[in-house]
This record gives sequence, structure tokens and C-alpha cells, in this order.
Amino acid sequence: MIVVINSGPLMALAKLGLLDLLPRLYGQVSFPTAVFAEVVVRGRERGYSDAFLVQLAVQQGKLKVLEVSEGDLPPDIQDLPLDAGEKQTLYLAKRDKADLALSDDEKVREEAKARGMNIKGTLGVIIQAYRTGLLGFNDVESTIEAIIGREDIWISEELCRRVLGKLKDQ
Repeated sequence: MIVVINSGPLMALAKLGLLDLLPRLYGQVSFPTAVFAEVVVRGRERGYSDAFLVQLAVQQGKLKVLEVSEGDLPPDIQDLPLDAGEKQTLYLAKRDKADLALSDDEKVREEAKARGMNIKGTLGVIIQAYRTGLLGFNDVESTIEAIIGREDIWISEELCRRVLGKLKDQ
């Protein structure tokens, strides 16, 4: 399975202590150099613990960084109003015919869907971990409540509550 991840879910899962879900669910998960620069390089400069956790996962071979340069991007992706990491993530997903792209950004998700890509976000990863038995319902509930309570994870409370409500109704 080929899975490409953008910075949002990478940082959120690291902050929640759930980075290990990625290799357990998907095997090898990769991300482009611009995402590495954003999450690890700039994150370490600011002392963010999630940056060190992502770097450790890369060093352990649980996550893989793929080299992408601006010149690699085709015009249909280069011209999008997205940041470098988002563009590179879309490019990798398209180039490698990824089975799944992971991003929490609404514009990235729209662009991925328009290109026929399968896309999920942080909550989708957590729900999949629940459905495959890696997380229990109480784990999911407390994780979603943690997301709602954090200022440094940008997933709307409304979406969190809606996802949790659907899960409770199943």
C-alpha cells in the first residue's frame, strides 16, 4: 500500500502520541521534503516535541522522506494556492499512484478528490485504527476530546463531535 502524508496529520498524530498507528495501519508511509522541512526542521527550531518524534520515526524507518524539488511539480499542481508541502504531497500521491493521501487541509482534500485520489485526515486514521482493533472506543473518544481541547491541532470541534456521534451510533 502506498500512503503519502501531509504535515497536518503528521503533527497531530505525533502530538497525540499516535504516530505508530501509521506504519501499523499502512506499512510504509512517506512524505515529501517540504513537509520534512516544515514539520521537523522548523519544528525543532521552535522546540516542538512532535518534530523530534517525527524525526525519530524517520530514523527508525517507520516513516520515509521522499525528495521532491519545485521543478518536479507540473503546472496544474505548481499553480495551486497551496503551500509547498501541500503541493508536494499532491504531486507524490499522483506520481506514485498512492492508495491513500492523508491531509487535514480542506483545499488539499478537494484537489485530491478532483484528481480521483483517495484521501483521509487525522480523524480518518483514528477511525480506521478503531475499526481494525488498534484503538478501543474509549481511546478514540479520549483522543477526539484531546483534539478538541488542544490549541495546536487545527481540526474543528464541530467535525470532531460529528465523527464521534456517528461512531457512537454504529
